[in-house]
Amino acid sequence: MAGKMILYKLVVLGDGGVGKTALTIQLCLQHFVETYDPTIEDSYRKQVVIDGQACMLEVLDTAGQEEYTALRDQWIQDSEGFVMVYSISSRLSFSRVRRYHYRIQQVKEFCESSPSYPGSPIPAVNSHAPVPIMLVGNKSDQVTEREVSIQEGQALARELGCGFVETSAKNCINVEKAFYDVVRILQRQRYAGQRPIPTSGSRQRPAANSDYYNTPTLRFKDLGCIRQQERLRQAPGSRTPRSLASLQRQYHSLTLSGRLALRPSLDREI
Repeated sequence: MAGKMILYKLVVLGDGGVGKTALTIQLCLQHFVETYDPTIEDSYRKQVVIDGQACMLEVLDTAGQEEYTALRDQWIQDSEGFVMVYSISSRLSFSRVRRYHYRIQQVKEFCESSPSYPGSPIPAVNSHAPVPIMLVGNKSDQVTEREVSIQEGQALARELGCGFVETSAKNCINVEKAFYDVVRILQRQRYAGQRPIPTSGSRQRPAANSDYYNTPTLRFKDLGCIRQQERLRQAPGSRTPRSLASLQRQYHSLTLSGRLALRPSLDREI
């Protein structure tokens, strides 16, 4: 484990009930959560070694419910790699994967068009670097309830240009692979010079002449800085829950500041 520990910021996206929290907790805390408790936003950290490189994984487990769609852009902006989850026992969750993929591509395209986009924890990346995404078909243990074949999952992954794996959070099958393969893509891109390499203790401070210090309402810049500071204080393997009241205050502040929507084209459904 020579060299600095590198920070990798991953976000787990998908419909509610597909097992995003179960996968994240199985990865970070090594146990399976039997009961379904809808998540708003939880952050976990875990130290691992991937292909000889010491890594700090910061995994953001997100809400899949429609009422939190407005916050999804912020989650996407703040992260580098994505684990896009559906349930093999829910064709509806599979059919909605394209929406998540489209949103990721559109938000990242917008972010990369600016040299320093609001809320970014690191500088914008090379626009030629593909966004690292892993398509995950979870609940592979539910054999009799299967509605989506593995061939369908593989075909969609090829169409979208993503990696693919089927997992079982319950039986701890391919859980590490789902996350580690995203990190491996990020590693290759960074060592090829396409992405900056932040360390687990790195922080960024806005320029003195930035409007960061003059804005009276919560903007994406403020939110990204505050969220980064909160997470850097967390010990490895820790969990940072965000209360519903906190998320609602964030939502209303962003709305009032007029910065919630990135641009009209990002808000349309496909």
